[in-house]
Amino acid sequence: MLEAVNRRPGAAVLAVAGYFLLCIILRVSVSSSLEIDEAEQAFLSQFLALGYGPQPPFYNWLQYGLAELIGPSLATMTILKNGLLFLCCLFYGLAARLVLADRRLPPIAMLGVLTLPPVFLLAQRDLSHTIAALFAVSLFLYGFLRTLKRPSLFSYLLTGVAVGIGLMAKYNFVLVPVAAIVAVLPERELRARILDWRILPAIAIATLIVLPHAYWMLQNFGFASGGTLNEMREREAEGLLLQAFYGVYSLGSAIIGGSLGPLLVFGLVFRGKLRAIWQAESQWSRIIGRMLALCLIAVLLVVLGVAATHVREKWLVLFLVLIPLYLCLKIEAANIDLTDSLRRFFLLVCVIALGALVMVSARAVVRPWFGDYSRLNIPYAAFAEAVAQAEGGQPALILANDKQIAGNLRTQFSRAQVTMPRPSNALPVDMSRRPLLLVWHDDAQPEAPVPDLLRNALSELGVPGAAAAPRHLALPYLYGTGSDRYGFSYIWVAE
Repeated sequence: MLEAVNRRPGAAVLAVAGYFLLCIILRVSVSSSLEIDEAEQAFLSQFLALGYGPQPPFYNWLQYGLAELIGPSLATMTILKNGLLFLCCLFYGLAARLVLADRRLPPIAMLGVLTLPPVFLLAQRDLSHTIAALFAVSLFLYGFLRTLKRPSLFSYLLTGVAVGIGLMAKYNFVLVPVAAIVAVLPERELRARILDWRILPAIAIATLIVLPHAYWMLQNFGFASGGTLNEMREREAEGLLLQAFYGVYSLGSAIIGGSLGPLLVFGLVFRGKLRAIWQAESQWSRIIGRMLALCLIAVLLVVLGVAATHVREKWLVLFLVLIPLYLCLKIEAANIDLTDSLRRFFLLVCVIALGALVMVSARAVVRPWFGDYSRLNIPYAAFAEAVAQAEGGQPALILANDKQIAGNLRTQFSRAQVTMPRPSNALPVDMSRRPLLLVWHDDAQPEAPVPDLLRNALSELGVPGAAAAPRHLALPYLYGTGSDRYGFSYIWVAE
């Protein structure tokens, strides 16, 4: 494989496709239980709506469409996630081909995406909307660079589609096209591309994509904007100066943590030539470098403007993903000897990406050895099987008191509607469907009483007290050891 990649750079695309296929196989094989984002997506994939909460709905729309097409399951969610990551790498490589003359450098740029921690690690644990936004950034890069190199109505429209998708994937994506436009303005011969009449249909198509959700967001602005802002203000600090210090420190730490992977890999592969690479530049390295700097400066201004004290790496990956392309452009400008560089780069990426994948996949099996259980160890499949066997059928309606239970049971009982007593966003559910299954869990009490929210919901549904006797199941953890059990409580209402 190493020699094939070195001789035929196009083989790197097949290697990346194989990596994401392996990600799908391992995730489906290890556990059918869901992580936090997976459970939320499973729950929300029942509904098609203009908005779902503090995140834009593009990923939810894709998840809904795929669930309608092939059914709600862990496989459905894993295929979508890794499919988008592959498309991100593919369009990133295509974008790199537009501005890099040496055919060995675009595969290096593409493989460089896999050195970003949110891609090789966090995405294989639990990410959703960020992955859709990464795909949008790569699609935008391809459309934008194609417009600068070979302008056509198609390239402008493609760029507009990418902007619309990006804004529907993550709100902070807006910084990318704005930074791209500003980054091009100093280049006299390219400035005309920004002032071309064809940018108007590009803006129009982006507006059409965004408009339905924008209308919803205006009606639900506090709900849509509160989540991320609250997370950014996670740390309490007294005084504007201390808030600014914590914010800048957190942003700097996130930038270092998010960029360390690609910087280390490029540094190891091109060691001894770093000074020449740092000093070299080209028109395209200047443009991409300005984009990266402008995005991070804008984030700094946002951090200071909203008095944020906490910044996560995954929020910055939409901008830090520009680093591999930027470094490849500087390497080409420095006329570095690339003999065996692709092979060495590929080997290092394999060590990082496959090592992280093995670690993430093994945690469900290894952690129970030390008495430590994660969400992947909760036996939802065994619970669903036990309930179906005990009650002689499957429920038509499931009522749970949190999204983790709701999402997991959605994948186990695919024909049932799943809801919660007071979902944060009112989504349509036929509450008259029967049989009805109520499920809850309490870490403190294995045989927990009915939570007040579920009790009130039963009362509103007119379920008599005699039919509301709770039952309890204590089931072995997946990969559990000894007598360790996880307790479920449920009520089954047949009529």
